[in-house]
Amino acid sequence: MKKIIRIAIVVLTIGSFSCKDYLDTPLTTNSVVENYYSTPGQAEVGLVGCYDGLQRIWDGGVAFPVASTVMADMTFGGTGAADPDNYKMMDEFDKNVAPAFMNMFEDNWKAYYAGIFRCNTLLMRMAEQDWTKDNARATEVQAEARFLRAYMYFDLVRMFGNIPLLTQPTKANIPQVNPDEVYKLITEDLLFAIENTSDTPYPGIAATDYGHANKWASEALLARVYLFYTGYYGASDLVGLVKSSDALGYLEDLITNSGHGLIDDYSSLWPAAATYEAAMRGDSISANTYAGETNKEIVFAIKYTYTSDYNGNADGNSWMVMNGLRNQSWGKYGYGNGWGACPVMPSVYVNWNANDIRRESSIMAIVEEGIDYQQINDVKEYTGYFTKKYTPTADKDGNSITVTDYGAVNFMIGQFQDYFSIRYADVLLMAAELGSANALNYVNMVRNRAGVTPVASVDKDVIFEERRLELAFEGHRYWDLLRYDNTLDYAVNKIAFSGRVMTAGAEVDKVIDAANIKLTRGLCQIPFNQITLSDGVLVQNAGW
Repeated sequence: MKKIIRIAIVVLTIGSFSCKDYLDTPLTTNSVVENYYSTPGQAEVGLVGCYDGLQRIWDGGVAFPVASTVMADMTFGGTGAADPDNYKMMDEFDKNVAPAFMNMFEDNWKAYYAGIFRCNTLLMRMAEQDWTKDNARATEVQAEARFLRAYMYFDLVRMFGNIPLLTQPTKANIPQVNPDEVYKLITEDLLFAIENTSDTPYPGIAATDYGHANKWASEALLARVYLFYTGYYGASDLVGLVKSSDALGYLEDLITNSGHGLIDDYSSLWPAAATYEAAMRGDSISANTYAGETNKEIVFAIKYTYTSDYNGNADGNSWMVMNGLRNQSWGKYGYGNGWGACPVMPSVYVNWNANDIRRESSIMAIVEEGIDYQQINDVKEYTGYFTKKYTPTADKDGNSITVTDYGAVNFMIGQFQDYFSIRYADVLLMAAELGSANALNYVNMVRNRAGVTPVASVDKDVIFEERRLELAFEGHRYWDLLRYDNTLDYAVNKIAFSGRVMTAGAEVDKVIDAANIKLTRGLCQIPFNQITLSDGVLVQNAGW
């Protein structure tokens, strides 16, 4: 059974966060919050609230992994043929495609700052207490909260560039700051987390601690931050606090001491890929080899479960239904239905080495897999290929597993597949990119698992291509494109597109203009409502 590690009632303990006003965070439970966190138990409950905040960041709007996949160079926006063009606008970096959708990311903006608010509240109140008797655990709780704050701010600063920086609860109308200030806080938070979170190696981590941030997750995330910041901004170090050798050192420590490693079967990482492999073996899809959510390859994951309802509980992975087959399931392979976002460009599948097991584990191929898909005319930018890693699953009769097997209220909100934010394969490739003496071995460990020929040498382009294939549709490719060089020439070359696509059964023109990518610098549109509510204190990003 799926483990439920979250406590839903924490929301009342932490305090309700409302974004009806710009970053207005009224402490609606002052009498509770101001007297809370005086015991270790209360601090633990507050920390659960912070994790709950992380879990909710993609409950509405456009989820970070979905947006990252749409904006990269391997898929189009897709969704329903009669749906608005908001995903098409995001894909083409062009506000004129769907000018009415000026608030696509508003729910996310609110949810990220709500999560940050929870972390800030916990950290502020804990700092007011005397933790002499319980100092070790109190420090660890603060370190986990700082990891979570860093995680959420890193998403925000990558997406929007210039953002307000809040380190304590406030009602003030906070202006945007230079990104360096945000990166400084992120770096300081992660350095603190590296020193003060658990360093227990896998598999010794207690079952109750799965999903918690630890030293290994903190080291990996800091390296990711370093690589993005130095690449996108053309800097030589991470805001003067972390050098290349430091970032590599953290990764080498993780590789040597964390107990994490690659699992043997790549397809076993993903439920839909595992059911497909079972069917290909001639087995029942229920005989799949899914490795589960706590396997040794997962360094950090956002945890989900099936208990979401329409009464305030938001525990499920509500975003991955966007990736499902549009309005149709396919029980033979265990594919559930969804809304048809992120149709994969045909060139991605065709040019992918057929011997590479990652291709079939990453992409649903309608014709090649013999799927009798009846909803082609209901898909915008239909290509014959959909993503497979984060997609709903079904039983042999095409019924949603989350509903039939677990009793979820609805397949749209009851999906429970965890988001694998940091995998060990990513760690190996980051270490190789940072110049590890073992770079060639690290890259070939990843390739060997995929069943493809080892490479004889590695350079930046080899590593980026390996990252494209290994991490396809996991929400990383877009940020790799942006950070390759701070001129964005590499990103433009990969993302720009001109051709024909099929929508509602007819071919239509499709253009992703390189000029738009340059103009926006790859940043997303700040929600228009937030600019309005700030009385113009917030300034929109260029190009939007």
